[in-house]
Amino acid sequence: MNILIFGPNGSGKGTQGAIVQKKFGVPHIETGVIFRQNISKKTPLGEKAKAFIDRGELVPDDITIPMILDRLKEDDAKKGWLLDGFPRNLAQAEALWAALQKENIKLDIVIEIDLDRETAKKRIMGRRLCKTDNNHPNNIYIDAIKPAEKDGKIVCRVCGCEELATRADDQDAAAIDKRHGIYYDTKTGTLAAVHYFKERTKVIIVDGRSGVKEVSEDLMKKLG
Repeated sequence: MNILIFGPNGSGKGTQGAIVQKKFGVPHIETGVIFRQNISKKTPLGEKAKAFIDRGELVPDDITIPMILDRLKEDDAKKGWLLDGFPRNLAQAEALWAALQKENIKLDIVIEIDLDRETAKKRIMGRRLCKTDNNHPNNIYIDAIKPAEKDGKIVCRVCGCEELATRADDQDAAAIDKRHGIYYDTKTGTLAAVHYFKERTKVIIVDGRSGVKEVSEDLMKKLG
C-alpha cells in the first residue's frame, strides 16, 4: 500500500501516520529525514541539496523528487510506504505525480486530516510539556488530554508534575500563521495539492476535530 498523508500542523498527522505505518507494516518516510540522510552520506543529490541549504535557499524539486524516488525504491519500501511532508504545494504535487507515473509507481491512497485553521493553531499553542517526561501528552485546548488541576495550578495529567512548560516555536503565532498560510492555500498551496490528487486517485478524508482515538478509528475503518 503506497500512501500520502496530509494534515496541517496541529492536526495530529504524525500520530496518525505512526498508526497507519504500524497497520500496514510500511516505512514512514519523511522528507526531512531523507534530506539529512543524503547529506550525511554525501550522496550526489545530498551534496547538491546541501549547497542550497547552506545558502538559506529552498532545495529545488528536481533535487528533492529524485531523492524521494530513490527512498521509495529501497528494499524496506517494496511492500509499500507512507510519505509525509511532501508535496507542500500544487507545483510539487504535479511534479511528484509525473515522476511516479514515469517510474510506474502507483499511489494507492491519499489521507487528508481535515481540521480548521483556528483549531489547528489553538492545538499548537496549547501544548504543554511535562518536565518529568515529554511523552506525557498535555494540551489546554484538547479535553481528552487537558492538564489536571491541583491547588489552583495546572499539573501533568499523567504524573502530576507541577512543572509544565511550552516550546518557544509553539508560542510563535507569526510562524504558525506562516506555515498555515501555505497549508490552507487552496490555489497554489498544500490544500491545492490535495485537491489535485482528488482528481487522480482515492482520497480518504477524516475529521481531525475528534480525539486521537476517534480519528484513528475512523481512519482505520475507511482504510478497510
